[in-house]
Amino acid sequence: MAALRLLLVEDDDALAELLKWHFSKQNFEVVHTRDGDEALLLARENPPDIMLLDWMVEGTSGIEVCRQLRRYPETANLPIIMLTARGEEDDRIRGLETGADDYVTKPFSPRELVARVLAVLRRIRPALSKEQLTYNDIEMDLVSHRVKRAGTSVSIGPTEFRLLRHLMEYPRRVFSREKLLDYIWGQDSDIELRTVDVHIRRLRKALNRDGLPDLIRTVRSAGYALDTDEE
Repeated sequence: MAALRLLLVEDDDALAELLKWHFSKQNFEVVHTRDGDEALLLARENPPDIMLLDWMVEGTSGIEVCRQLRRYPETANLPIIMLTARGEEDDRIRGLETGADDYVTKPFSPRELVARVLAVLRRIRPALSKEQLTYNDIEMDLVSHRVKRAGTSVSIGPTEFRLLRHLMEYPRRVFSREKLLDYIWGQDSDIELRTVDVHIRRLRKALNRDGLPDLIRTVRSAGYALDTDEE
């Protein structure tokens, strides 16, 4: 499995280095910043698989970073775990109400934090712990590379399979054409962006046979998401 990308927002450099070491051992690619403003830019430009976000960092506070990220389509469903020395119940509730998926009070065990990160990711990305993905009436078998819609087999090519898998691993998250291009063909690819639109159309045609509703949402000026909600 490809390395998971973790964005670590922490102004304690010693703690950051310790966490980078522990997560690297678990096949995470860790990007670190001390600054909340930079964290917002990094998360929006290239959304990670998960974010560890300290409450008290330089620039924009962690709680405000979390609040702002929940407003943008590309990061609205980004898994966020808050790290903080604030252990009062009101602070924990405030962090969770702002949109954090979990809340870890310092000091903590790095090994326990790794376990909690993996637990959150298993809830968000079933592919980390299962051999099948499901969303609405779509079923994807990752071992046999078969897809079903409403119980009937769907014939799709390998590129459409990878595209659908990525969307099903992150349901409701919006991906730009650039991000989908990077995922399917790699960052060094010379393929044009409109190629993504072509494969999205092919995938839609295969999935939406017999008048079934379209589950791939086009978000204007943003990209695509696997989502049942209307824009």
